[in-house]
Amino acid sequence: MTNYDAIIIGTGQAGPSLARRLAGSGMKVAIVERDRFGGTCVNTGCTPTKTLVASAYAMHTARRGADFGFSTGGEVKVDMKRVKARKDYIVGLSNRGVERSLTTLENASVYRGHARFVSPREVEVDTEILRADRIFINVGGRAAVPEIPGLDGIDYLTNSSMVDLDFLPRHLLVVGGSYIGLEFGQMYRRFGSAVTVAEMGPRLVAREDEDVSEGLAAFLTREGIDLRLNAKCISVSKRDGEIVMGLDCDEGAPEVTGSHLLLAVGRRPNTDDLGLDRAGIRHDARGYIEVDDELRTNVAGIWALGDCNGRGAFTHTAYNDYEIVAANLLDGDRRRVSDRIPAYALYTDPPLGRAGMTEAEVLRSGRRALVGKIAMEDVSRAFEKGETDGFMKVLVDAESKQILGASFLGTSGDEAVHCVLDVMYAKAPYTVLQRAVHIHPTVAEFIPTLLGSLAPLAEQPG
Repeated sequence: MTNYDAIIIGTGQAGPSLARRLAGSGMKVAIVERDRFGGTCVNTGCTPTKTLVASAYAMHTARRGADFGFSTGGEVKVDMKRVKARKDYIVGLSNRGVERSLTTLENASVYRGHARFVSPREVEVDTEILRADRIFINVGGRAAVPEIPGLDGIDYLTNSSMVDLDFLPRHLLVVGGSYIGLEFGQMYRRFGSAVTVAEMGPRLVAREDEDVSEGLAAFLTREGIDLRLNAKCISVSKRDGEIVMGLDCDEGAPEVTGSHLLLAVGRRPNTDDLGLDRAGIRHDARGYIEVDDELRTNVAGIWALGDCNGRGAFTHTAYNDYEIVAANLLDGDRRRVSDRIPAYALYTDPPLGRAGMTEAEVLRSGRRALVGKIAMEDVSRAFEKGETDGFMKVLVDAESKQILGASFLGTSGDEAVHCVLDVMYAKAPYTVLQRAVHIHPTVAEFIPTLLGSLAPLAEQPG
């Protein structure tokens, strides 16, 4: 048995930063990683997908050359091996950087292997037993695989295997019309695949407002993606070397045939083989570890950070988990998960930037609210770029004048939304942002204009 002051299981977004803080404070730290350093974001999530999105965007722009006054001199064709090589290079830089920073970290020891709890203070890694009074779980998540009849006879893809393709699927079938499915669907359509997206619900990305779903559907359909809504995948099979997806649907063909199948129906935590029960750590039916507002589990001395705690599903929330734990443990600065304002992006082109509440959530809250909305075609910067799809929408509390939420679907929406988010964190009235003088020409400069045209939110309760 080897004794440590702290054990960190997993090297996703929260783990390495926490390891550096703990080791820097003089603690003796053990870091355990069973697979690739950097976790989902670096290896199968943000870094590879946004690199691929960039390649797809470049190809899409090249095909629109005539709109901008140039010619490519021929058909724009993808070379997936080169696309993958570019992605691998960028991922490798990040992956190796994380590994190097941890293996050279003073006061820290890195163990490569699968960690399992033996007791609330002991973790087994292969044949070694590590002991510490503080243990931090940062094991992330993976693609959820639904129970679909016939799936066991199909070579299907998930987000992890999609980023390693070095060929172009002839016809990509996507199960799930939400964030992952739409990003890959548009990406591969731009690379040259035929794409069909099957979504069991009545609209895309159901957690967003209806106008967001409609906006997404409009430009994805225009790019040639076949969107099948109210279409539940009830079976998959092989027929003449092709994959046949059976659909329970009211409209359209009940079967769609394609060459490859991507499952994009959600995520699940990597907690099923950690020995949580041997440590007495509570988790819900889906495997998410239960934590309090400071990310402590029910067992004293054990914390859970990142995707595995169910309190956030993003790289930025995982990093904030690290900040919360470090502040409480080392700085005497009480920080809580409940201080966090929900914010995220969908990286279609154009992207969706989101902060705070949706319009539907505001309506359900029963408060009096104001809304401002502007079409991207009325934003000069978007018009100049030739990227006019989408809109910007901001919601405001009518009494406090504080901003409740924003949905920016449009060019630079994932960046411009931070103007709103920062004011929300400051708990300042919207008038502070309305009176700001922004740079012209930018997308963000229209936010004050937007806030100057607020009107009562329709369908107010009561």
